[in-house]
Amino acid sequence: MDDNEKTYNDKRLTSKPNKMGTKPVGRLLASMSGPAIFSMLVNALYNIVDSVFVSMISQDALTAVTLAFPIQMLLISLAVGTGVGTNSLISRRMGAQRFDEANKAAEHSLRIAFLNWGVFLIFGVFFAHRYMDAYSDVPFIVENGTIFLQIVTIGSLFAMIAITIEKTLQATGNMFLPMICSLSGAVTNIVLNPILVLGLFGAPALGVKGAAIATISGQILNMVLGLIVFFKVDKTFSIRIRGFKVDWNIVKDIYAVGLPSIIMQSISSVMLLGFNAIIVHYKTAIAVLGAYFRLQSFVFMPVFGLNQGAMPLMGYNYGARNKERLIKVFKIAFIAAFVYMTLGFAVFQLIPEKLLMIFSASDEMIEIGIPALKMVSICFIPASFGIIASTFFQATGHGSISLITSLIRQICGILPLAWILMHWKGIMYIWMSFPLAEILGTAYISVMLVRLYKREIKNLSQVEIK
Repeated sequence: MDDNEKTYNDKRLTSKPNKMGTKPVGRLLASMSGPAIFSMLVNALYNIVDSVFVSMISQDALTAVTLAFPIQMLLISLAVGTGVGTNSLISRRMGAQRFDEANKAAEHSLRIAFLNWGVFLIFGVFFAHRYMDAYSDVPFIVENGTIFLQIVTIGSLFAMIAITIEKTLQATGNMFLPMICSLSGAVTNIVLNPILVLGLFGAPALGVKGAAIATISGQILNMVLGLIVFFKVDKTFSIRIRGFKVDWNIVKDIYAVGLPSIIMQSISSVMLLGFNAIIVHYKTAIAVLGAYFRLQSFVFMPVFGLNQGAMPLMGYNYGARNKERLIKVFKIAFIAAFVYMTLGFAVFQLIPEKLLMIFSASDEMIEIGIPALKMVSICFIPASFGIIASTFFQATGHGSISLITSLIRQICGILPLAWILMHWKGIMYIWMSFPLAEILGTAYISVMLVRLYKREIKNLSQVEIK
């Protein structure tokens, strides 16, 4: 990039009012998080709708989609983790007035999205059937799970690009337009699911395959709208098609935060793979696990939406060395997350049977599911602190701490505890592994937050931001 182009980009990036460093924190966080929270609520519905209609076919159909779910999570983890790294880098560089590097981060992130897609393209073509065959010997489950996986992995390019654009725009404080793009894709999926799964309005009844096609259709629309916003409406960044050269320092900076985030989110997939293996002989328990992970998205996804507003605010004020605003964002975000997740806990405790009936639950699924939802939901309250603290570490360039926390919770915590409880108390008590592991993770991240504050945040103005 020559000096004239660099100057042009610097002027463009500084031409907008610098609201992240000036406006009142509470109202700014609400305005930036509000669209993302709404978008995440719709996406929670987006996540649950395929399972709801698939469950109308049979419990085996729900089990097939549930077994495919960890791979979907890995796919999204790679896209979101890369986006988180890009978001954190752009917001920190803008706060530090290093605008050329912010623009380079945006340029690199779009190229990386294509490379990420290649990983799942290979999986879908060569390994989808082998994966399903390893978890079930029921022909219906294996066949339908394989079809579902092949469609969502081979077509994952659309999700990769859409998420990259969303995170890049959010880093500049633009929360509304990414929300509209995501919302449009989610609504498309919600509308198409019953039509394609059940064969409404003269469409063929495609079953599990229809759920996958509906998912990809929503992602295509999300991507197309995102590209229009990015290149034609927002125009914050200048993306070169020709003359682009890889800057490995930018890639390194993106993945300094992005890689821990990818691993951190992928750990959930690994945990699910392990948990499914522990309960592999209990098809109904697998269906309950699938129902829980769809339902809990209504509790966790809005808090992740809150994070989308909080992360660029934290990152910007960390880059600008504004300790007071940085801490204030953290406190307000935590209070909001705590209140919301406490309400979610109350719902899971009071009406678990009604929640399970959304999935046309059988009597056996109800019997296992009611105590399961009550036990697992205990983790919601401590998780509110863990999520916001993890966002704080990511926004300040310390994503490895969030990674270790996730390892403690889900690999060192949930899986060993689940195995012990399964063999000691049986399938009905295995669900207590979730809240017990959450307590371990909360203890660790609390200690690390205190250490970070004493070493770096307390004297932020004297610290060199990297």
